[in-house]
Amino acid sequence: MAYGAEISRSNPTCFVFVLDQSGSMADPFGGEQSVRKAEFVADAVNRTLHDLVIRCTKTEEVRNYYHIAVIGYGSKVQPVLGGALTGKILVPVSELADLPVRVETRNKKISDGAGGIVEQQTRFPVWMDPAASGKTPMCQAFELVKSTLDQWLVDHRTGFPPIVLHLTDGESTDGDPSDLGRQIASSATQDGEVLLFNCHVSKHSYGKVEYPGDDGSLPDDFAKMLFRISSVLPDEFRRSGEQVGIRMGEGARGCVFNGDPVSVAQFFDIGTRPANLR
Repeated sequence: MAYGAEISRSNPTCFVFVLDQSGSMADPFGGEQSVRKAEFVADAVNRTLHDLVIRCTKTEEVRNYYHIAVIGYGSKVQPVLGGALTGKILVPVSELADLPVRVETRNKKISDGAGGIVEQQTRFPVWMDPAASGKTPMCQAFELVKSTLDQWLVDHRTGFPPIVLHLTDGESTDGDPSDLGRQIASSATQDGEVLLFNCHVSKHSYGKVEYPGDDGSLPDDFAKMLFRISSVLPDEFRRSGEQVGIRMGEGARGCVFNGDPVSVAQFFDIGTRPANLR
């Protein structure tokens, strides 16, 4: 059955995060004037990277079940992991774990066990910082994703297919990315095609469409283009969505339009949940 390959150190999979860092990402997000889209997304990605590290930690060892890339596009198209990882595109998860840019101390609200809420200090690794400048060269970003995956797939023909998580807040300014999106999503291992997720975010808190099975509810050609290049979700990913309260029918695609902050957090969670980790 497709998407059934075991994920292990000898047979890893690959996650590619593709982040719009154009000037409009400096706009407020979800009606919260104090939070910019770029800041929220950077926090969500850093939190997801930390979750992936934790998932690969066994008996105090981080095992290389995953290879990870984080690509940003705006005034430049480039890998955006910082510090000692600057300029590197794909890194094994153990290297990611060893080399955050910094570790911040943040306050986290938790239950006090008696019906109240208390704040607890927690360590928060940071691998990338927010950025928002320039236009939206989506085609150039997809070209870098495609070349990165083409090279990775040469050496990983039997593994669980790579997962690409693309987040944007606007239309491409360097052409139509449809063909490149289709090429990315049709690349494959012996276990199945690459899974391409697309999430459009908006400063508006209305009209969101999450994981549709057809494009009838989408408002314009741009939204429908994102839907067409998004992958149909395997059953395990649909079950992950249903666990967080999102109903996904047969044929649901990895596409969110006009997403809000909750949508973004769930998008990264659902998209990084292959169940076959060993």
